[in-house]
Amino acid sequence: MSAVEVSYTEDGAADAPVVVLSNSLGATRGMWDPQVPALAERYRVVTYDTRGHGESPAPAGPYTVDDLVDDLLALLDRLGARRAHVVGLSLGGMTAMRLAAREPSRVGRLALLATSAAPDPQGFLDRAVQARAGGTAPLAPAIVGRWLTPGYAAQHPQLVARLEAMIAAADDEGYASCCEAVGHFDARDDLARITAPTLVVSGADDPALPPPHQQAIAGGIAGARLVTISPGAHLPNLEQPLEVTGELLAHLDAAGSSA
Repeated sequence: MSAVEVSYTEDGAADAPVVVLSNSLGATRGMWDPQVPALAERYRVVTYDTRGHGESPAPAGPYTVDDLVDDLLALLDRLGARRAHVVGLSLGGMTAMRLAAREPSRVGRLALLATSAAPDPQGFLDRAVQARAGGTAPLAPAIVGRWLTPGYAAQHPQLVARLEAMIAAADDEGYASCCEAVGHFDARDDLARITAPTLVVSGADDPALPPPHQQAIAGGIAGARLVTISPGAHLPNLEQPLEVTGELLAHLDAAGSSA
């Protein structure tokens, strides 16, 4: 399958090192809104919608994570970015992980949040069936219920509504095809090939991809650093934005002035 021209946004100075932020399954690039302003003070920040999500096209499936990597490589080429720091959460983390293993020369530093090298396939394959049968909107409350801890969700009903609307707006077939890409993903053999300095972020209360998934990633990538966010569920960058943004800045800034 040929690469898709994904929809993206740029913030920050055009001559600064590039940082790409890749979204989770069901979310759009808007999930990174709390991180962008601080990152853009010193980086050229690129957020984009994975195919099947937001404003990006949703070609007919099936998709693999390698297809999503091809989309991201095509985006970097369009931006003239030979090398970039890559940050990904959940599905975005799988894309980032696979990119770093496949094309090590393109990745400066890597940050993998709330993701897995080998998710349990059945739940994602079942969700693909549900999305095709009834659309994404009926799935939204249960999915957002995994994104935030119950206490935080109760205190932030407007955020919950915004996140549910993101999921409901996803292309049903594109979302289902991305669910299948996650269900078929197994990067355990890739981890030892990743040479980019890597930060792994775990949500202590993540019911979707619990901490053992991130522990396995950190254990498989030489020199990786694992940080646990508590309280925090599957989107810890929204629940603990200052802590997550601070960890990202510390990790990326260690690269100095170049990607």
